[in-house]
Amino acid sequence: MKYVFEGLNPEKLWRYFYELNQIPRESKHETQAAEYIISVAKELGLPYKQDEAGNVLVTKPASPGSENKPKVCIQGHLDMVCEKNSGTEHDFRRDPIKMKIDGDYVRADGTTLGADNGIGVATALTVMATKDMLNPPMEFLFTIDEETGMTGANGLKPGFLRADILINGDSEEDGALYVGCAGGKDTKITLPVEWIKAPIDYVPLTIKLTGLKGGHSGLDIPLGRGNANKLLNRLLWNANDKFDFFLASFAGGSKHNAIPREAEASVVVNPDDAAGLKSLVAEYEHIYTVEYNGIETCIKLVVADTEKPVKVFLKEFQARFMNMIYALPHGVVSMSYTIPDLVETSTSLAIVRTENDVVVVLTSQRSSVETAKNNIADKVKATGLLAGGTVHQGGGYPGWNPNMDSNILEIMKSTHNDLYGKVPEVKAIHAGLECGIIGEAVPGIDMISFGPTIKNPHSPDELVEIKTVKKFWGLLEETLKRIAIN
Repeated sequence: MKYVFEGLNPEKLWRYFYELNQIPRESKHETQAAEYIISVAKELGLPYKQDEAGNVLVTKPASPGSENKPKVCIQGHLDMVCEKNSGTEHDFRRDPIKMKIDGDYVRADGTTLGADNGIGVATALTVMATKDMLNPPMEFLFTIDEETGMTGANGLKPGFLRADILINGDSEEDGALYVGCAGGKDTKITLPVEWIKAPIDYVPLTIKLTGLKGGHSGLDIPLGRGNANKLLNRLLWNANDKFDFFLASFAGGSKHNAIPREAEASVVVNPDDAAGLKSLVAEYEHIYTVEYNGIETCIKLVVADTEKPVKVFLKEFQARFMNMIYALPHGVVSMSYTIPDLVETSTSLAIVRTENDVVVVLTSQRSSVETAKNNIADKVKATGLLAGGTVHQGGGYPGWNPNMDSNILEIMKSTHNDLYGKVPEVKAIHAGLECGIIGEAVPGIDMISFGPTIKNPHSPDELVEIKTVKKFWGLLEETLKRIAIN
Protein backbone atom coordinates (compact mmCIF):
# COMPACT_ATOMS: atom_id res chain seq x y z
CA MET A 1 0.00 0.00 0.00
CA LYS A 2 1.27 3.49 -0.86
CA TYR A 3 2.98 5.41 1.94
CA VAL A 4 0.66 8.33 2.72
CA PHE A 5 2.56 10.20 5.44
CA GLU A 6 5.28 11.85 3.37
CA GLY A 7 6.21 15.20 4.94
CA LEU A 8 4.60 14.55 8.34
CA ASN A 9 6.71 14.95 11.47
CA PRO A 10 8.08 13.22 13.43
CA GLU A 11 8.86 11.26 10.27
CA LYS A 12 10.16 8.18 12.08
CA LEU A 13 7.04 7.94 14.27
CA TRP A 14 4.67 8.12 11.29
CA ARG A 15 6.78 5.55 9.46
CA TYR A 16 6.45 3.09 12.35
CA PHE A 17 2.71 3.74 12.56
CA TYR A 18 2.39 3.02 8.85
CA GLU A 19 4.37 -0.22 9.16
CA LEU A 20 2.34 -1.33 12.18
CA ASN A 21 -0.90 -0.78 10.28
CA GLN A 22 0.25 -3.13 7.52
CA ILE A 23 0.01 -5.92 10.10
CA PRO A 24 -3.34 -7.44 11.17
CA ARG A 25 -3.62 -7.02 14.94
CA GLU A 26 -7.14 -7.82 16.02
CA SER A 27 -7.47 -8.50 19.74
CA LYS A 28 -6.29 -12.03 20.60
CA HIS A 29 -4.53 -12.22 17.21
CA GLU A 30 -1.44 -10.06 17.83
CA THR A 31 1.25 -12.66 17.05
CA GLN A 32 2.41 -10.90 13.87
CA ALA A 33 2.48 -7.54 15.62
CA ALA A 34 4.59 -8.97 18.47
CA GLU A 35 6.95 -10.51 15.91
CA TYR A 36 7.26 -7.09 14.27
CA ILE A 37 8.25 -5.49 17.60
CA ILE A 38 10.85 -8.20 18.14
CA SER A 39 12.20 -7.70 14.61
CA VAL A 40 12.67 -3.97 15.29
CA ALA A 41 14.44 -4.73 18.58
CA LYS A 42 16.77 -7.17 16.82
CA GLU A 43 17.51 -4.65 14.08
CA LEU A 44 18.39 -2.04 16.71
CA GLY A 45 20.44 -4.49 18.75
CA LEU A 46 18.25 -4.05 21.85
CA PRO A 47 17.59 -6.87 24.34
CA TYR A 48 14.03 -8.21 24.43
CA LYS A 49 11.97 -10.93 26.04
CA GLN A 50 8.45 -12.27 25.72
CA ASP A 51 6.33 -13.69 28.53
CA GLU A 52 3.83 -16.53 28.53
CA ALA A 53 0.93 -14.15 27.91
CA GLY A 54 2.55 -12.83 24.73
CA ASN A 55 3.69 -9.42 26.03
CA VAL A 56 7.00 -8.15 24.69
CA LEU A 57 9.50 -6.17 26.78
CA VAL A 58 12.44 -4.36 25.16
CA THR A 59 15.20 -2.57 27.08
CA LYS A 60 17.44 0.32 26.08
CA PRO A 61 20.45 1.51 28.05
CA ALA A 62 20.65 4.99 29.52
CA SER A 63 22.58 7.78 27.89
CA PRO A 64 26.13 8.03 29.30
CA GLY A 65 25.99 9.55 32.79
CA SER A 66 22.30 8.73 33.33
CA GLU A 67 22.67 5.08 34.30
CA ASN A 68 21.54 5.69 37.90
CA LYS A 69 18.46 7.72 37.05
CA PRO A 70 14.97 6.24 37.58
CA LYS A 71 14.11 3.56 35.02
CA VAL A 72 11.23 4.60 32.75
CA CYS A 73 8.88 2.23 30.92
CA ILE A 74 6.87 3.39 27.91
CA GLN A 75 3.84 1.14 27.56
CA GLY A 76 1.19 0.55 24.92
CA HIS A 77 -1.02 -2.26 23.65
CA LEU A 78 -0.58 -3.99 20.31
CA ASP A 79 -4.20 -4.83 19.53
CA MET A 80 -6.85 -2.60 17.99
CA VAL A 81 -10.63 -2.52 17.87
CA CYS A 82 -11.77 -3.85 14.49
CA GLU A 83 -14.93 -2.09 13.30
CA LYS A 84 -16.00 -1.35 9.72
CA ASN A 85 -18.92 0.26 7.93
CA SER A 86 -21.53 -1.80 6.14
CA GLY A 87 -20.40 -2.33 2.58
CA THR A 88 -16.70 -1.93 3.42
CA GLU A 89 -14.71 -4.87 2.12
CA HIS A 90 -12.02 -5.51 4.70
CA ASP A 91 -10.67 -8.62 6.43
CA PHE A 92 -9.08 -7.58 9.74
CA ARG A 93 -7.27 -10.94 9.95
CA ARG A 94 -5.50 -10.36 6.65
CA ASP A 95 -5.77 -6.86 5.17
CA PRO A 96 -3.68 -3.77 6.02
CA ILE A 97 -5.48 -0.65 7.21
CA LYS A 98 -6.06 1.77 4.33
CA MET A 99 -5.15 5.23 5.61
CA LYS A 100 -5.43 8.75 4.26
CA ILE A 101 -4.86 12.36 5.28
CA ASP A 102 -8.12 14.25 5.66
CA GLY A 103 -7.34 17.91 6.31
CA ASP A 104 -5.81 18.16 9.79
CA TYR A 105 -6.40 14.49 10.54
CA VAL A 106 -5.42 10.97 9.57
CA ARG A 107 -8.24 8.47 9.16
CA ALA A 108 -8.92 5.07 7.63
CA ASP A 109 -11.10 4.17 4.68
CA GLY A 110 -14.29 2.75 6.18
CA THR A 111 -12.64 1.02 9.15
CA THR A 112 -11.16 1.84 12.52
CA LEU A 113 -7.75 3.49 12.17
CA GLY A 114 -5.86 1.76 14.95
CA ALA A 115 -4.43 5.03 16.29
CA ASP A 116 -5.74 3.56 19.56
CA ASN A 117 -3.08 2.41 20.49
CA GLY A 118 -0.96 2.32 17.35
CA ILE A 119 0.30 5.88 17.82
CA GLY A 120 1.46 4.99 21.34
CA VAL A 121 3.23 1.86 20.09
CA ALA A 122 4.85 3.77 17.21
CA THR A 123 6.05 6.39 19.69
CA ALA A 124 7.71 3.74 21.84
CA LEU A 125 9.42 2.33 18.75
CA THR A 126 10.64 5.81 17.87
CA VAL A 127 12.26 6.22 21.30
CA MET A 128 13.85 2.80 20.86
CA ALA A 129 15.28 3.81 17.48
CA THR A 130 16.41 7.39 18.25
CA LYS A 131 20.10 7.22 19.10
CA ASP A 132 20.86 10.90 19.65
CA MET A 133 18.30 11.57 22.43
CA LEU A 134 19.06 11.86 26.13
CA ASN A 135 17.25 9.18 28.08
CA PRO A 136 17.37 7.38 31.43
CA PRO A 137 17.40 3.56 31.57
CA MET A 138 14.42 2.46 29.48
CA GLU A 139 11.95 -0.38 29.20
CA PHE A 140 9.28 -0.68 26.52
CA LEU A 141 6.28 -2.85 27.33
CA PHE A 142 4.01 -3.95 24.48
CA THR A 143 0.94 -5.72 25.84
CA ILE A 144 -1.59 -7.88 24.03
CA ASP A 145 -5.39 -8.06 24.11
CA GLU A 146 -6.11 -4.82 25.93
CA GLU A 147 -9.38 -4.20 24.13
CA THR A 148 -11.16 -7.47 24.92
CA GLY A 149 -10.08 -8.35 28.43
CA MET A 150 -6.67 -6.83 29.25
CA THR A 151 -5.30 -10.37 29.34
CA GLY A 152 -1.79 -9.14 28.55
CA ALA A 153 -1.64 -6.80 31.54
CA ASN A 154 -3.36 -9.40 33.71
CA GLY A 155 -0.73 -11.94 32.67
CA LEU A 156 2.25 -9.90 33.85
CA LYS A 157 4.34 -11.83 36.35
CA PRO A 158 6.36 -10.24 39.18
CA GLY A 159 9.81 -9.22 38.00
CA PHE A 160 9.03 -9.06 34.28
CA LEU A 161 8.77 -5.27 34.45
CA ARG A 162 11.31 -3.45 36.64
CA ALA A 163 10.70 0.21 35.90
CA ASP A 164 10.28 2.95 38.51
CA ILE A 165 8.07 5.08 36.24
CA LEU A 166 5.41 3.99 33.74
CA ILE A 167 4.36 6.30 30.91
CA ASN A 168 1.26 4.91 29.22
CA GLY A 169 0.56 6.28 25.73
CA ASP A 170 -3.08 5.20 25.51
CA SER A 171 -4.94 8.44 26.26
CA GLU A 172 -6.64 10.48 23.59
CA GLU A 173 -6.68 14.19 24.47
CA ASP A 174 -3.94 16.68 23.73
CA GLY A 175 -3.14 18.96 26.64
CA ALA A 176 -4.25 16.51 29.32
CA LEU A 177 -2.39 14.24 31.70
CA TYR A 178 -4.32 11.28 33.11
CA VAL A 179 -3.70 9.98 36.61
CA GLY A 180 -6.70 7.69 37.11
CA CYS A 181 -9.17 5.50 35.23
CA ALA A 182 -12.36 3.53 35.67
CA GLY A 183 -12.51 -0.15 36.42
CA GLY A 184 -14.65 -2.35 34.23
CA LYS A 185 -16.78 -5.47 34.22
CA ASP A 186 -18.79 -7.41 31.63
CA THR A 187 -22.19 -8.96 32.27
CA LYS A 188 -23.47 -11.57 29.81
CA ILE A 189 -27.10 -12.70 29.60
CA THR A 190 -28.06 -15.88 27.79
CA LEU A 191 -31.75 -16.38 27.05
CA PRO A 192 -32.94 -19.78 25.68
CA VAL A 193 -35.21 -19.15 22.70
CA GLU A 194 -38.68 -20.69 22.58
CA TRP A 195 -39.41 -21.40 18.90
CA ILE A 196 -42.47 -22.15 16.81
CA LYS A 197 -42.77 -22.91 13.12
CA ALA A 198 -43.04 -19.77 10.98
CA PRO A 199 -46.65 -19.13 9.83
CA ILE A 200 -47.04 -20.12 6.17
CA ASP A 201 -48.72 -17.02 4.75
CA TYR A 202 -46.79 -14.34 6.66
CA VAL A 203 -44.51 -11.89 4.84
CA PRO A 204 -40.76 -12.12 5.68
CA LEU A 205 -39.01 -8.77 6.18
CA THR A 206 -35.68 -7.47 7.44
CA ILE A 207 -35.62 -4.22 9.41
CA LYS A 208 -32.20 -2.60 9.65
CA LEU A 209 -31.02 0.46 11.58
CA THR A 210 -27.76 2.01 10.40
CA GLY A 211 -25.89 5.31 10.31
CA LEU A 212 -25.19 5.86 14.01
CA LYS A 213 -21.82 7.21 15.10
CA GLY A 214 -21.08 4.58 17.73
CA GLY A 215 -17.76 5.13 19.43
CA HIS A 216 -15.95 4.15 22.61
CA SER A 217 -18.44 2.98 25.24
CA GLY A 218 -16.44 4.71 27.98
CA LEU A 219 -15.04 7.89 26.45
CA ASP A 220 -18.07 8.63 24.27
CA ILE A 221 -20.85 7.48 26.62
CA PRO A 222 -21.56 11.03 27.94
CA LEU A 223 -22.16 12.30 24.39
CA GLY A 224 -25.61 10.71 24.31
CA ARG A 225 -25.15 8.93 21.00
CA GLY A 226 -27.77 6.46 19.86
CA ASN A 227 -27.51 2.77 20.70
CA ALA A 228 -28.66 0.71 17.70
CA ASN A 229 -29.83 -2.19 19.89
CA LYS A 230 -31.98 0.06 22.05
CA LEU A 231 -33.46 2.03 19.15
CA LEU A 232 -34.36 -0.95 16.97
CA ASN A 233 -35.86 -2.78 19.92
CA ARG A 234 -37.89 0.30 20.88
CA LEU A 235 -39.45 0.29 17.41
CA LEU A 236 -40.27 -3.42 17.63
CA TRP A 237 -41.59 -3.11 21.18
CA ASN A 238 -44.06 -0.44 20.08
CA ALA A 239 -44.96 -2.40 16.93
CA ASN A 240 -45.74 -5.47 19.02
CA ASP A 241 -48.97 -3.93 20.36
CA LYS A 242 -50.08 -2.68 16.95
CA PHE A 243 -49.31 -5.45 14.46
CA ASP A 244 -49.27 -9.21 14.18
CA PHE A 245 -45.67 -10.21 13.57
CA PHE A 246 -43.11 -12.75 14.78
CA LEU A 247 -39.45 -12.05 15.42
CA ALA A 248 -37.03 -14.59 13.93
CA SER A 249 -33.67 -13.03 14.86
CA PHE A 250 -32.10 -9.90 16.29
CA ALA A 251 -28.46 -8.86 15.93
CA GLY A 252 -26.70 -5.62 16.83
CA GLY A 253 -23.23 -4.52 17.85
CA SER A 254 -19.98 -6.39 17.44
CA LYS A 255 -17.58 -5.21 20.17
CA HIS A 256 -18.04 -5.25 23.93
CA ASN A 257 -16.39 -1.84 24.30
CA ALA A 258 -18.08 -0.01 21.43
CA ILE A 259 -21.49 1.67 21.29
CA PRO A 260 -23.43 -0.35 18.68
CA ARG A 261 -23.88 1.56 15.41
CA GLU A 262 -26.06 -0.93 13.54
CA ALA A 263 -28.75 -3.51 14.33
CA GLU A 264 -30.94 -5.80 12.26
CA ALA A 265 -34.07 -7.84 12.94
CA SER A 266 -35.72 -10.52 10.85
CA VAL A 267 -39.52 -10.79 11.16
CA VAL A 268 -42.54 -12.37 9.50
CA VAL A 269 -45.67 -10.22 9.49
CA ASN A 270 -49.34 -10.82 8.80
CA PRO A 271 -49.98 -9.63 5.22
CA ASP A 272 -52.72 -7.34 6.51
CA ASP A 273 -50.17 -5.58 8.75
CA ALA A 274 -47.18 -5.40 6.40
CA ALA A 275 -47.96 -1.91 5.12
CA GLY A 276 -48.64 -0.63 8.64
CA LEU A 277 -45.35 -2.01 9.94
CA LYS A 278 -43.44 -0.42 7.07
CA SER A 279 -45.15 2.87 7.79
CA LEU A 280 -44.21 2.65 11.47
CA VAL A 281 -40.57 2.06 10.54
CA ALA A 282 -40.57 5.27 8.49
CA GLU A 283 -42.25 7.09 11.38
CA TYR A 284 -39.56 5.99 13.82
CA GLU A 285 -36.79 7.08 11.49
CA HIS A 286 -38.31 10.56 11.75
CA ILE A 287 -38.77 10.26 15.54
CA TYR A 288 -35.13 9.30 16.05
CA THR A 289 -33.91 12.00 13.69
CA VAL A 290 -35.76 14.60 15.77
CA GLU A 291 -34.75 13.14 19.16
CA TYR A 292 -31.08 12.91 18.19
CA ASN A 293 -30.90 16.23 16.37
CA GLY A 294 -27.40 17.62 16.82
CA ILE A 295 -26.06 14.24 17.97
CA GLU A 296 -26.72 11.79 15.13
CA THR A 297 -26.89 13.02 11.53
CA CYS A 298 -27.34 9.89 9.39
CA ILE A 299 -29.93 7.66 11.09
CA LYS A 300 -31.51 5.24 8.62
CA LEU A 301 -34.25 2.64 9.14
CA VAL A 302 -34.78 0.39 6.15
CA VAL A 303 -37.27 -2.41 5.48
CA ALA A 304 -36.43 -5.04 2.87
CA ASP A 305 -37.84 -8.33 1.64
CA THR A 306 -35.91 -11.37 2.77
CA GLU A 307 -36.00 -15.16 2.74
CA LYS A 308 -38.63 -16.71 4.93
CA PRO A 309 -37.24 -18.24 8.15
CA VAL A 310 -38.17 -21.78 9.13
CA LYS A 311 -38.91 -20.86 12.73
CA VAL A 312 -39.75 -17.77 14.74
CA PHE A 313 -39.95 -16.70 18.39
CA LEU A 314 -42.95 -17.82 20.39
CA LYS A 315 -45.01 -14.68 21.07
CA GLU A 316 -44.62 -14.95 24.86
CA PHE A 317 -40.86 -15.32 24.52
CA GLN A 318 -40.78 -12.47 22.01
CA ALA A 319 -42.43 -10.18 24.55
CA ARG A 320 -40.01 -11.23 27.32
CA PHE A 321 -37.01 -10.66 25.06
CA MET A 322 -38.14 -7.21 23.94
CA ASN A 323 -39.10 -6.20 27.48
CA MET A 324 -35.63 -7.21 28.66
CA ILE A 325 -33.83 -5.19 25.97
CA TYR A 326 -36.09 -2.21 26.67
CA ALA A 327 -35.44 -2.42 30.42
CA LEU A 328 -31.66 -2.97 30.27
CA PRO A 329 -29.92 0.32 31.14
CA HIS A 330 -27.53 2.03 28.77
CA GLY A 331 -25.61 5.27 29.26
CA VAL A 332 -24.35 7.43 32.10
CA VAL A 333 -25.51 6.25 35.53
CA SER A 334 -23.79 8.90 37.68
CA MET A 335 -21.21 11.69 37.52
CA SER A 336 -18.27 12.11 39.87
CA TYR A 337 -18.79 14.39 42.85
CA THR A 338 -15.06 15.01 43.24
CA ILE A 339 -13.70 15.42 39.68
CA PRO A 340 -15.61 17.93 37.50
CA ASP A 341 -17.20 16.57 34.30
CA LEU A 342 -16.01 13.01 34.93
CA VAL A 343 -18.49 10.19 34.40
CA GLU A 344 -18.26 8.05 37.52
CA THR A 345 -20.43 5.10 36.51
CA SER A 346 -21.94 3.91 33.23
CA THR A 347 -23.23 0.83 31.47
CA SER A 348 -23.40 -0.09 27.80
CA LEU A 349 -25.73 -2.54 26.04
CA ALA A 350 -23.05 -3.58 23.58
CA ILE A 351 -24.06 -6.74 21.70
CA VAL A 352 -27.27 -8.65 21.02
CA ARG A 353 -27.17 -11.71 18.79
CA THR A 354 -29.27 -14.79 18.04
CA GLU A 355 -27.13 -17.93 18.09
CA ASN A 356 -28.81 -21.23 17.29
CA ASP A 357 -31.28 -21.66 20.14
CA VAL A 358 -30.24 -18.79 22.42
CA VAL A 359 -30.16 -15.01 22.44
CA VAL A 360 -26.87 -13.67 23.80
CA VAL A 361 -26.68 -10.17 25.28
CA LEU A 362 -23.32 -8.69 26.24
CA THR A 363 -23.13 -5.56 28.39
CA SER A 364 -20.22 -3.58 29.82
CA GLN A 365 -20.09 -1.66 33.11
CA ARG A 366 -17.52 0.95 34.15
CA SER A 367 -16.93 2.97 37.30
CA SER A 368 -14.16 4.68 39.19
CA VAL A 369 -15.86 3.38 42.37
CA GLU A 370 -15.65 -0.40 42.74
CA THR A 371 -18.90 -0.79 44.67
CA ALA A 372 -20.78 1.37 42.16
CA LYS A 373 -19.42 -0.75 39.31
CA ASN A 374 -20.70 -3.90 41.00
CA ASN A 375 -24.05 -2.26 41.76
CA ILE A 376 -24.86 -1.37 38.16
CA ALA A 377 -23.62 -4.78 37.01
CA ASP A 378 -26.03 -6.39 39.47
CA LYS A 379 -28.90 -4.27 38.15
CA VAL A 380 -28.16 -5.62 34.68
CA LYS A 381 -27.99 -9.12 36.16
CA ALA A 382 -31.35 -8.69 37.88
CA THR A 383 -32.97 -7.61 34.60
CA GLY A 384 -31.63 -10.69 32.86
CA LEU A 385 -32.83 -12.97 35.64
CA LEU A 386 -36.32 -11.44 35.56
CA ALA A 387 -36.47 -12.27 31.85
CA GLY A 388 -35.60 -15.90 32.58
CA GLY A 389 -32.01 -15.71 31.42
CA THR A 390 -28.77 -17.16 32.69
CA VAL A 391 -26.31 -14.47 33.77
CA HIS A 392 -22.51 -14.60 33.92
CA GLN A 393 -20.41 -11.74 35.26
CA GLY A 394 -16.73 -11.48 34.41
CA GLY A 395 -14.12 -10.78 37.05
CA GLY A 396 -13.43 -7.37 35.55
CA TYR A 397 -10.40 -5.21 36.07
CA PRO A 398 -9.50 -2.62 38.70
CA GLY A 399 -9.56 1.12 38.39
CA TRP A 400 -6.49 3.29 38.88
CA ASN A 401 -6.65 5.57 41.89
CA PRO A 402 -5.13 9.03 41.25
CA ASN A 403 -1.88 9.99 42.99
CA MET A 404 -1.79 13.77 42.96
CA ASP A 405 1.66 13.73 44.60
CA SER A 406 3.18 11.79 41.69
CA ASN A 407 6.70 12.86 40.74
CA ILE A 408 6.22 12.08 37.03
CA LEU A 409 3.06 14.20 37.10
CA GLU A 410 5.01 17.21 38.38
CA ILE A 411 7.78 16.69 35.82
CA MET A 412 5.35 16.47 32.91
CA LYS A 413 3.23 19.42 34.08
CA SER A 414 6.26 21.72 34.20
CA THR A 415 7.65 20.31 30.94
CA HIS A 416 4.37 20.88 29.11
CA ASN A 417 4.16 24.43 30.48
CA ASP A 418 7.72 25.20 29.38
CA LEU A 419 7.22 23.77 25.90
CA TYR A 420 3.71 24.95 25.09
CA GLY A 421 3.05 27.84 27.51
CA LYS A 422 0.20 26.10 29.29
CA VAL A 423 -0.16 23.88 32.34
CA PRO A 424 -1.95 20.73 31.15
CA GLU A 425 -5.22 19.58 32.65
CA VAL A 426 -4.91 16.74 35.14
CA LYS A 427 -7.72 14.24 34.70
CA ALA A 428 -9.08 10.79 35.28
CA ILE A 429 -10.63 8.91 32.37
CA HIS A 430 -13.90 6.98 32.16
CA ALA A 431 -12.29 4.09 30.33
CA GLY A 432 -10.09 1.18 31.17
CA LEU A 433 -6.36 1.73 31.10
CA GLU A 434 -3.85 -1.00 31.84
CA CYS A 435 -2.27 1.23 34.51
CA GLY A 436 -4.61 -0.11 37.21
CA ILE A 437 -3.53 -3.69 36.56
CA ILE A 438 0.14 -2.85 36.05
CA GLY A 439 0.13 -0.87 39.30
CA GLU A 440 -0.99 -4.02 41.13
CA ALA A 441 1.70 -6.11 39.40
CA VAL A 442 4.47 -3.57 40.18
CA PRO A 443 3.68 -2.05 43.60
CA GLY A 444 4.93 1.51 44.03
CA ILE A 445 5.46 2.26 40.33
CA ASP A 446 4.78 5.93 39.49
CA MET A 447 2.34 6.12 36.55
CA ILE A 448 0.89 8.61 34.11
CA SER A 449 -1.00 8.40 30.81
CA PHE A 450 -1.13 10.88 27.93
CA GLY A 451 -1.58 10.95 24.18
CA PRO A 452 -2.47 12.98 21.10
CA THR A 453 -6.04 13.89 20.19
CA ILE A 454 -7.87 10.83 18.86
CA LYS A 455 -11.54 11.29 18.02
CA ASN A 456 -14.22 8.59 17.72
CA PRO A 457 -12.05 5.64 18.77
CA HIS A 458 -13.61 2.19 18.38
CA SER A 459 -15.55 3.34 15.30
CA PRO A 460 -14.84 3.75 11.56
CA ASP A 461 -14.89 7.51 12.16
CA GLU A 462 -11.68 7.27 14.23
CA LEU A 463 -9.35 10.23 13.59
CA VAL A 464 -5.97 11.30 14.92
CA GLU A 465 -5.09 15.00 14.81
CA ILE A 466 -1.75 15.39 13.05
CA LYS A 467 -0.39 18.44 14.90
CA THR A 468 -1.04 16.87 18.31
CA VAL A 469 1.08 13.83 17.42
CA LYS A 470 4.06 16.17 17.04
CA LYS A 471 3.26 17.75 20.44
CA PHE A 472 2.87 14.28 21.97
CA TRP A 473 6.32 13.32 20.75
CA GLY A 474 7.88 16.60 21.85
CA LEU A 475 6.52 16.28 25.38
CA LEU A 476 7.74 12.71 25.73
CA GLU A 477 11.19 13.46 24.33
CA GLU A 478 11.72 16.45 26.65
CA THR A 479 10.36 14.54 29.66
CA LEU A 480 12.84 11.73 29.15
CA LYS A 481 15.65 14.27 28.73
CA ARG A 482 14.78 15.99 32.04
CA ILE A 483 14.63 12.67 33.89
CA ALA A 484 18.02 11.77 32.41
CA ILE A 485 19.82 14.96 33.41
CA ASN A 486 18.13 16.06 36.65
